[in-house]
Amino acid sequence: MEMNATYTSLVAVGDSFTEGMSDRLPDGTYRGWADLLAARLAARTPDFRYANLAVRGKLIGQIVEEQVDVAAAMKADVVTLVGGLNDTLRPKVDMGRVRGLLTEAVEKLAPSCGQLVLMRSPGRNGPVMQRFRPRMEELFGYVDELAARHGALVVDLYGAPALGDPRMWDVDRLHLTDEGHRRVAEAVWQALGLAAEDDWRTPLPPTLPPGWMTRRLGDARFAREHLGPWIGRRLTGRSSGDGRPAKRPDLLPYEPATAHEPDTTSEPAPHEPNTPPGRSPRRP
Repeated sequence: MEMNATYTSLVAVGDSFTEGMSDRLPDGTYRGWADLLAARLAARTPDFRYANLAVRGKLIGQIVEEQVDVAAAMKADVVTLVGGLNDTLRPKVDMGRVRGLLTEAVEKLAPSCGQLVLMRSPGRNGPVMQRFRPRMEELFGYVDELAARHGALVVDLYGAPALGDPRMWDVDRLHLTDEGHRRVAEAVWQALGLAAEDDWRTPLPPTLPPGWMTRRLGDARFAREHLGPWIGRRLTGRSSGDGRPAKRPDLLPYEPATAHEPDTTSEPAPHEPNTPPGRSPRRP
């Protein structure tokens, strides 16, 4: 990868991870690593253009059907594709079908852009991670194969202990905090051959583990606000992204998101971010 390369456009494809949940802005919308990356690229390149087609809850089949052809037609310098993880979290999943759809996506996107970027997504340390680890590692192994076959970059977040730290994760235990998204943006930035701002792998400062009562209260809140609704959607065949458009559907000159009415349909309830030590939480 050419050091300090120039990129004039970025298209982000995927699900809630790329949409930016749970990096919540004061107006209730989400920012996320892709927006942070776009802002940094725009600061060094005049007329930089950015589109973010990602929508929360999307499975790899929906990403292929709804986003991939649109992204390929944009002919961007950089396209990021992160998908398939939602499939692995389903009680039943056909990993052969996931592999086939991911292959279709990469075969369409790789020749259409200057550089395709894939990821081995991070996972929060805990029982959920342990349960689904074999599926995730199967998915990531195939991501590596596709990248080698099509000249794509792979940003390996899965093996980074810092991003497995529960303090990097929102109370829903599925989405990164603002600090987690900042580190992902830095990881992609460096993978693109740009000068490091810091070491995104640096562990958070050690702290005393929360007490038994704090953990139980956190478990109860998680079950009430996130696990229960998630199970309800699975049972009824609904998704948090149903009917939701992409937040940046067109490849246009980058401008920071403007404030608007709070997103009252967002999956997580309003909350104080789980902010790592040394960083001040944003007030809603």
